[in-house]
Amino acid sequence: LTGLELGTCTTKWTTDYLSQAEGSKEVKIHVSAVPQMDFLSKNFVYRTLPFDVFVRRAAEVKHKEYFLTEDEKYYLRSVGEDVRKDIADIRKQFPILAEDVHIPEYFEKEQFFSSVFRISSAGLQLWTHYDVMDNFLIQVTGKKRVVLYSPRDAPYLYLSGTKSEVLDVDNPDLEKYPLFVKAKRYQCVLEAGDVLFIPALWFHNVISEEFGVALNVFWKHLPAECYDKTDTYGNKDPMAASRAIQILDRALKTLEELPEEYRDFYARRMVLRIQEKAYRNDYG
Repeated sequence: LTGLELGTCTTKWTTDYLSQAEGSKEVKIHVSAVPQMDFLSKNFVYRTLPFDVFVRRAAEVKHKEYFLTEDEKYYLRSVGEDVRKDIADIRKQFPILAEDVHIPEYFEKEQFFSSVFRISSAGLQLWTHYDVMDNFLIQVTGKKRVVLYSPRDAPYLYLSGTKSEVLDVDNPDLEKYPLFVKAKRYQCVLEAGDVLFIPALWFHNVISEEFGVALNVFWKHLPAECYDKTDTYGNKDPMAASRAIQILDRALKTLEELPEEYRDFYARRMVLRIQEKAYRNDYG
C-alpha cells in the first residue's frame, strides 16, 4: 500500500530526532556479527544500550564502540514491560514517538493486538517465519526487501516450529534443502512510507537494505478465544492447532509400538485421512 497518511513520522524520524525524543531509556537489542540472523542457532547476543546510543550505532556502518565486531549489526524489536505478560505497544514503550504515527484503520479498535517498534542496521536479514495474526509492516524510514512464501509451501521450507531453517533465501544450500526450490517466492521492496499487508500464516524474510525504522501492527482477525492468552508476540499457534499437534504427537508415539512395516502403513493411512478431512480442495 502506498500513499497512506501515516502521520509526521515519515518526515520527522531522523536519527537526531529519534535520539532526542526518547532519550537515554535503556532498550534490549539483538547484536549480530553476521548479517543473517538465525533464531534457531541463536547466532546473536542480547545486549542493553541507552536508546539514543543504540540509534546512533545502528545507523553506523563501522563502529568505534562495539560488542562483537566493528561491523556488527543491530536490531531492536520492542517488547512489553514484562515480556511474559505484556505486549509491545508503541504508545506505552515510546509514547513521544507514538504521537507522530497514524496507524491505518483497516481493522476494528477492539481487534488491535500489538504495535511493534523496529529499528534495523543496514544489511540485517531476519529469519523466515510466520505469524498467526494479520499484520501491517509500516516502513517509516529506510528501505526493506521482503521475500514471502504462501502457507501452502510449508512442506518445502524445512520448518522448526514457526521458523524456517533456510537462512539464505537468495542462495539456498540446495544439497541440504533440496525441496526449497518448490517454494514459490514473492518479493517486494518497501520504500519509506510504504505499508505491506502480511496475512496470517504467510512466511516472510525481511532484509534491511538501509538503516531503517518500522512499525509492525498486529490484530486479531479470528475470535479472541482462538488465541493463546499467554502469547505476547503474536506467534503462538491458535489453541485448537496446538491441541491438534499434541494429539498427533501422541498418536505417532503410539505407532512406535508397531513393527516398522506396520508403522509405515498406518502412518500413510493417517496422512491420507488428514488430507481427506482437513486439506483445502482448491490448494491442489
